[in-house]
Amino acid sequence: MNSPVINRVAEWQWHALDDDLVIGRGDASPRPDGRLFLSIDTWHDEVFDQLAAAMLAVLPRPLYTVVDEADLQLRTRWTQAGLTARRREWEYVLAVGDDRAVPTPGLSLLAPGSAELDPLRDLDRAIRAEIEDTIGWDHMPAAVLSRPLDPANYFVAAESGEYVGLARLALLPRLTRVGLLAVRRDHRRRGIGRALLAGIVAATHERGVGMVTAEVHEANTAAIALFEAAGAARPSSNLELVIR
Repeated sequence: MNSPVINRVAEWQWHALDDDLVIGRGDASPRPDGRLFLSIDTWHDEVFDQLAAAMLAVLPRPLYTVVDEADLQLRTRWTQAGLTARRREWEYVLAVGDDRAVPTPGLSLLAPGSAELDPLRDLDRAIRAEIEDTIGWDHMPAAVLSRPLDPANYFVAAESGEYVGLARLALLPRLTRVGLLAVRRDHRRRGIGRALLAGIVAATHERGVGMVTAEVHEANTAAIALFEAAGAARPSSNLELVIR
């Protein structure tokens, strides 16, 4: 391999070329909260280092990336480029059986696409404000911040017509991914989170899919307890890295 040529081919994209052959790609992905997340795809360590250097030299900081904690080689490459660990997310996997969700008295569960937009938007704002008052939205996974808000992506819990809890979902062909599961502060400790998760599992089974997954911050003891009580396994973890 010759010494690669690094070209910025678009605002957020770089290519590494060897005799006009693309041997590496670097991308910067703006997330809805304004943060830039980096990714580099190449088999060559030297090319990775050169792409990282080119991107870090011109992009505004802070810059972020997410790596599988078990991928020591990739983690080392980003660490050598100057990024450091900021947060850890546990990956939970819940196998779906044919169990039926047990109704919770006084609680209604609205499947994706069933919630009304205006009260869902009000609930979303309230939950965001509560999270901002505690750990802050910058410590939430970027996936939960996507916009615009679409009821098709939300499983909602309602009490007496009031929306009190939600789960933001990605309904993928082989799994249901939970991006966020949250309950209004003044409605917690009533089993609403447990009912939401059970409803998600039941709905996943109904559409013929066998798995529910979620990422949970290592300090979120309530969410960890919820998923582990439901029998979820914890096969892996992800690290968010940052350079400021």
